[in-house]
Amino acid sequence: MMEFRDLKTQYEKYKEEIDAAIHEVITNAHFIGGKEVAELEQQLADYVGVKHCITCANGTEAMTLVMMAWDIKAGDAVFVPDFTFFSTGEIVSFRGATPVFVDVDRDTFNIDPVKLEQAIVKTLEEGKLTPKVVIPVDLFGLPANHGEIAGIAEKYNLLVLEDGAQGFGGNIKGKRACSFGNAATTSFFPAKPLGCYGDGGAIFTNDGDLAKLLKSLKIHGKGEDKYDNVRVGVNSRLDTIQAAILKVKLKAFIDHELDDVNRAYQLYNERLTGVVETPIIPDGYYSSFAQYTIKLKNKEERDELQAKLKERGIPSMIYYVKPMHEQGAFSDLQFTDDDFAVTNELCDTVLSLPMHPYLSVEEIDKICNVIKA
Repeated sequence: MMEFRDLKTQYEKYKEEIDAAIHEVITNAHFIGGKEVAELEQQLADYVGVKHCITCANGTEAMTLVMMAWDIKAGDAVFVPDFTFFSTGEIVSFRGATPVFVDVDRDTFNIDPVKLEQAIVKTLEEGKLTPKVVIPVDLFGLPANHGEIAGIAEKYNLLVLEDGAQGFGGNIKGKRACSFGNAATTSFFPAKPLGCYGDGGAIFTNDGDLAKLLKSLKIHGKGEDKYDNVRVGVNSRLDTIQAAILKVKLKAFIDHELDDVNRAYQLYNERLTGVVETPIIPDGYYSSFAQYTIKLKNKEERDELQAKLKERGIPSMIYYVKPMHEQGAFSDLQFTDDDFAVTNELCDTVLSLPMHPYLSVEEIDKICNVIKA
């Protein structure tokens, strides 16, 4: 059976290093806050190119912590792409604020800057909510249009939180994902470009005051220590075993995995260009390919192809079947369906194919032959 994201082959390749790293943590018995956590944070900050990295329990908590630190609350508007995973909007509602969904660019799958500005202007004109934050998502490994988004945010005095859950390892002209905005977050969910063996997440920022506040909030609002509580926080830590695993995997990620996943992208494109719509990577952008996502002509063609791949033992996934504005949890929000034409189309036509650094040419040939047939 072919793997959609092959974590088993990766483990076989790095079994000795991963086992040794886990064994050291168990021997030392520092399961929470062991030295590996601080070492990993330093390595991640250095790689991304920011001053501070604060690890936490998962990618959703990472965003929640930033919302807490920025005091986002009822009456605030936070602009979120309509085509993304639920958590990007969930963390806004969780704080009592209102997510304002924005349609995406058909080529990149990322938030459309023109439509973003229109949504901000509309929100200001309505006068019910105060625009506070925009959360661009680096979808499928491709950084969002951070240059234009930064300009819009500055114009309307908004904070920018880069959701780099899928984007870690991508870059724009060498500036790495998770270094954009006022703060950025990522996820170490196992299937992500850099994943651990459970849940994990991290926040990145150059803002020293924000970093200090986040370190307090993630451990029960601690002051000098965890028994000196100066604010109400949460309990959101990356455990030492996960940090130890991530240290091994980060080295592999930098040494070859990013290159290998981009090689797989090239091989797919060579075989599928002109057959289906293949991913578009704009000039100057580099994707870490959390997913390799093609577009079909319509829902029927997409669903038929997915069934044919399944018959041949080839896994595929639909990200995302349902747009944010149609999620039941957001049914109390007011919007016009016509504002989400691109997202509505994408939900019916996208299909993500197996994508990981350990994909063989034979596997890619097999997948592409089924698609061509």
